[in-house]
Formats: sequence, structure tokens, C-alpha cells
Amino acid sequence: MIIPVRCFTCGKVVGSAYAEYVKRVSMGENPEKVLDDLGLERYCCRRMVVSHADLIKEVSPLG
Repeated sequence: MIIPVRCFTCGKVVGSAYAEYVKRVSMGENPEKVLDDLGLERYCCRRMVVSHADLIKEVSPLG
């Protein structure tokens, strides 16, 4: 649905990094380097960004 604001495990803010991650990876950058640059070094935080499926437009008829 919507990217969670905080990591479920450690509580670090990860929601603000998602848009930048998607933009840079779609331009062809290495996802590992992008996550490092965004400051997401823990496995749990990386999981939150990498495994997110953006389904809000499929669920919301007005989106």
C-alpha cells in the first residue's frame, strides 16, 4: 500500500527515502549503493524499502 514511515523492527524513519530510491534505481544506479547513500545500513531498514510493493493506485479508485 503506502510505504511505512518507520522501520517495523528498529523504528528508524525510512518513508522519506523511498521516492529517492525508486528514482535513482530506475535511472540505472546500483540499488546497494543507493541504499548506502540514503543512510539505510541496517538489514531491517533495507528490507522496508526494497520489499515495498506500491499498490495504492490499484486500491484507491481516486488515486
